[in-house]
Amino acid sequence: MIDFTQCRIIPGRAYNGANGSKIAVQYNGEIYMLKFPPSGSGRPTELSYTNSCISEHIASSIFNLIGISAQQTILGTFTVKGKEKLVCACQDFATGSKRLFDFCSIKNTVLDSDSNGSGTEVADIMDAIEKQTYVSPVELSCHFWNVFIVDALLGNFDRHNGNWGFLYDESSDTAVIAPVFDCGSCLLPQADENVIHKVLNDPSELHARVFQFPTSAIKQNGRKINYYDYIHQAANSDCNSALLRIFPEINLNTINTFIDGVDGISDLQKEFYKKYIQARFDLILRPVYDLLK
Repeated sequence: MIDFTQCRIIPGRAYNGANGSKIAVQYNGEIYMLKFPPSGSGRPTELSYTNSCISEHIASSIFNLIGISAQQTILGTFTVKGKEKLVCACQDFATGSKRLFDFCSIKNTVLDSDSNGSGTEVADIMDAIEKQTYVSPVELSCHFWNVFIVDALLGNFDRHNGNWGFLYDESSDTAVIAPVFDCGSCLLPQADENVIHKVLNDPSELHARVFQFPTSAIKQNGRKINYYDYIHQAANSDCNSALLRIFPEINLNTINTFIDGVDGISDLQKEFYKKYIQARFDLILRPVYDLLK
């Protein structure tokens, strides 16, 4: 694994977000945001985020493998006060004349929206997508639902309006959809070794994490969307179209080969990630795809 300790720390760049410390460093001539796992202080063991860096790297890479542009990531280490920490280096794509505008900010520009920028009610998000003027509403709607399907595959519980958006280039006065970023809430980052053994050995534990939780951060009628229920209802034509687009692009053999090659994680973790993704693929996505195609 790459040791980022000696990389030059770049002053004047700072990143928000609740989960863990973040600094900017220069590596191979590029700017990377180093994400550190939260300390977990005060959290029960099963609710710690110690695996969030691993989730960030694997989930971002899976988005790219499926064909949805995502932030390039590298797992590595960084030593702080003599203690080596696992970090995820995320390439910073908002450099030069490019600025990142999250969807929360864009949603705030829609003056007749029924909620503020942070509101995640699905109907309100769709209304803001239609009314925003930065990129094609059709293209943005397709992107939103494509990401929703992959988040369903990966069990992302925190795709809120602050962690997706647009890249605006000030030099050309143009905007494009930003690569997918902030995927540390995928793949059960709270799962410690005890939880992993339960999921691998008890079907009821695995099924609870497929059929019941994690839920999406997106809401319908005030309640967070249950991925299984929402996709299986097949009531949203845009979501259905995204499933038909994305499902054929998911190659589990390629994903499993990638996971097997990830340095710094145990064979037990690799087995866990592969089984979890397989279950969500088979139980959430495949039956509805077979019904719709």
